[in-house]
Amino acid sequence: MKEILFMEPVFKSMIWGGVRLRTEFDYELPSDHTGECWAISAHPNGDCIIKNGPYKGKSLSWLWENNRHLFGNRSEQSFPLLIKIIDAKQDLSIQVHPDDVYANLSKPGALGKTECWYILDCDQDAEIIIGHSAKDKDELRSMIEKERWLELIRSRPIKKGDFFQIRPGTVHAIKAGTLLLETQQNSDITYRLYDYDRLDKGKPRQLHIKESIDVINCPHEDAPIGVNTIKHDSSEIKELIKDKYYTVQKIKVYGELNINQNKDFMNISVIEGEGEIDSTKLSKGDHFILPYEYGMFRLKGEMSLIVSFIDN
Repeated sequence: MKEILFMEPVFKSMIWGGVRLRTEFDYELPSDHTGECWAISAHPNGDCIIKNGPYKGKSLSWLWENNRHLFGNRSEQSFPLLIKIIDAKQDLSIQVHPDDVYANLSKPGALGKTECWYILDCDQDAEIIIGHSAKDKDELRSMIEKERWLELIRSRPIKKGDFFQIRPGTVHAIKAGTLLLETQQNSDITYRLYDYDRLDKGKPRQLHIKESIDVINCPHEDAPIGVNTIKHDSSEIKELIKDKYYTVQKIKVYGELNINQNKDFMNISVIEGEGEIDSTKLSKGDHFILPYEYGMFRLKGEMSLIVSFIDN
């Protein structure tokens, strides 16, 4: 099927959100505290609508249920990936996600959350939190109970173009001044470990201390990533990670590039510049899926894209 499935993003207002999704991508936002753009999603909490073609007006979850051939007749119960852009005007909570086993035990049928971050932009001195310093669960529990947060968490500086893999059980937080694209499992389960004693509508947001301690990996180990780059005369393809849940690439085009879409499906987000795919215009902030058996396609222009697919 030679049909490009363009998505209508879903936006989420958050106490830590801002307006960069408007100023950077020209999106219409629901508020001046918009933290997340669910760009390609079939999750019940944010189900994208198809913008074009014969399926215009249908949701991605409907397409998955009723036209599974478009996705290689994959066996997952729901569309397996979720692509977001996150604008952190303020710090997000310090949090952790469960793996598939723990998520299913707490909510039958739910998936865990493996995710990865590509830093689109950030303030000059921006940092993120990945990892902790506790050597075992006993020390972890003690440090949490005594609120020794500065000793427990590990901060690290970031810059535009950095990439991080966040496995289940990893303590993490996106901090103020960060704009990133997240590729993740189709899950919306987050356990808050600490939220800086902030109030939302006059009340502290819910914490999940027991669940966090249950799932946090001790000791922390950074997830390996291997950036492999293939350069052509007018393009560059970087494989940021190849994981059982997803493969993520950054493609930079400064001319033309022909690629074969030979996966069950391929998610593509335009993160910079403009151009076209098979004579269809593309602009920064466009998100779309190339379905099963799309075959060869041509990218043309001056633009950067994040691509994800599943290699199994």
